[in-house]
Amino acid sequence: MLDYIRIACAVPNVAVGNVQKNSEDICARIKQAYEKNVDVLVFPELAVTGYTCGDLFFQETLLKNAWEGILQIASFTADYPGMTTVVGVPVMLFGQLYNCAAVVSGGTILGLVPKTFLPNYGEFSEKRWFASGAELPQDYIDGKELGLEGEICVSASQLFRLPEGALLGVELCEDVFAPIAPSSVLALAGAQVIVNPAACNETVGKRKTRHDRVVNQSAICSCVYALCSAGCQESTQDLVFSGHSLIAAGGKVMAENENLVDSDYLLMADCDLAMIRSNRSKVNTFRDAAKFYEVEPMDVTDASAMALRSDGSLYTPSRLPFVPDREEDRVTRCLDVFQLQVAGLKRRLATINTKAVIGISGGLDSTLALLVTVEAMRQLGRPMTDVYGVTMPCFGTSDRTYQNAWELMKKLGISSKEVNIRDAVMTHFKDIGHDFDKHDATFENSQARERTQILMDYAGEVGGIVIGTGDLSELALGWCTYNGDHMSMYSVNGSVPKTLIRWIILAVASQPAFASCKEVLDDILDTPISPELLPPDASGKISQQTEDIVGPYALHDFYLYYMLRYGFSPTKIYTLACRAFAKEFDSQTVKKWLVTFYRRFFSQQFKRNCQPDGVKAGNVGVGPRGDLHMPSDACASLWITEAENL
Repeated sequence: MLDYIRIACAVPNVAVGNVQKNSEDICARIKQAYEKNVDVLVFPELAVTGYTCGDLFFQETLLKNAWEGILQIASFTADYPGMTTVVGVPVMLFGQLYNCAAVVSGGTILGLVPKTFLPNYGEFSEKRWFASGAELPQDYIDGKELGLEGEICVSASQLFRLPEGALLGVELCEDVFAPIAPSSVLALAGAQVIVNPAACNETVGKRKTRHDRVVNQSAICSCVYALCSAGCQESTQDLVFSGHSLIAAGGKVMAENENLVDSDYLLMADCDLAMIRSNRSKVNTFRDAAKFYEVEPMDVTDASAMALRSDGSLYTPSRLPFVPDREEDRVTRCLDVFQLQVAGLKRRLATINTKAVIGISGGLDSTLALLVTVEAMRQLGRPMTDVYGVTMPCFGTSDRTYQNAWELMKKLGISSKEVNIRDAVMTHFKDIGHDFDKHDATFENSQARERTQILMDYAGEVGGIVIGTGDLSELALGWCTYNGDHMSMYSVNGSVPKTLIRWIILAVASQPAFASCKEVLDDILDTPISPELLPPDASGKISQQTEDIVGPYALHDFYLYYMLRYGFSPTKIYTLACRAFAKEFDSQTVKKWLVTFYRRFFSQQFKRNCQPDGVKAGNVGVGPRGDLHMPSDACASLWITEAENL
């Protein structure tokens, strides 16, 4: 159900030409990997003999012993069922020598994959010894020629069925650098996991080139890609071999060895096959490419009927999936999102030649929306006074947020106005017969709608449009008042989750254009999140904190990301959340708010179906026109029942 597959790259200390030692070391690594619940294990190119044998590849003794070594290795795997191993070995076929990867499992050689693109430059003159797999006269040979029973497939165009329906494809070293790599064709034919037994020498800058190619290929092919390169114990007569291993999935590095020159290690990673399947199901170009290039169905050999052995424990989900972990990446992401927000609003303001009106509460959302609006006006070359900020204090407004709202507007130099809505709301309560001491949804929503009415009417007064402040997290939970803060004439935060907004404000505050208001921005960032619709406590502090009511936004953003981005089940999301937040929330807390999330997400779709235009900044959104096409009347019982039964 969790769909994790454990991939490992094994780089033993090779002894060039010593087949017996190399085979024994490979078997030892197979045992080690099996004990660590590895599903797919890959060794370097020509691991049985060593890559740097040179003209020794012409020696019958080496080739005979190499094949005996691979038979020994295959036999050894009989005691380690459920794990598929890929080992590089030279094989003589049809009177020609081929650089092959042997795929073995359960005591059997399942198939041989020959290298297609042979390097023929400098010290890498492989064409001196090997023929290309493209030159094979046929795809199947009689196994008796190799000491095997039945036929065996020898082709670069074959797949191996792993447990639970995953398909494995293999290419060798240089193949991945071809303009159209074999792995691209394998992926279009259905391979979700690609392994590459390689032998890469190291020169300055080459590691990054290799790294980028593997990561990009895993993204382009939407697959798990593992490259395992021959280690530094290869002959150094002319070259130093890197022992570089890298496991990537969908464009993200899952594991990579640290040393520039390395050997004698086992690198492991858990990769999420459900993510791969989700990406492929959503990207129509992937399916269309298979048709366009007329990719034929490939022969598939069953590798194992057992279940995947990985429990996903090596996979550590980010607590904040919308927020990059590395500071450098985080700042870049935040400023990029900010510029997208600015660009969208800038275009809208220029198109209708209007001013901007925005409600300022002193909270995170309105602060970000104001910064975006001010920057849009600046880039349009218009005065800051074309931005009209309106603060509308009422029963729950605290001194801190009130002062911050005014200080921020003052520092930014915008047109500022205060409209105290207390009397208007009290009159409204009287009109509808609502008891002031009854602090229910009517009490709260009346304030939100009064504020929205003022903003809409004031926008007409000054010739402007209302800029919405609500964010993605609030829209997902329906934490907004219908036709209140739910509505505006253009929304700049609608695709930005709450957990990212803090970081965007922090990044923007460090920019020279906003240096004058950094101090007040810092205080806003330090203020508890609250709608401020209930009266403050006796000391004048905020009494109503949003996360006490709907739950921690960190959890809800986590749930939202994995539900919409990958379509994960409540069970899987719960498992991931328990791991990601193990130090912050116990399992019952995670479950409690997960149930709340599904209940609110489904029941509040009617609000999202009529939300205003706004910027799309990320790959997860709930906008009704381009992101989430979901009926307002969909039943949530399947999801809620599963979550409640966890």
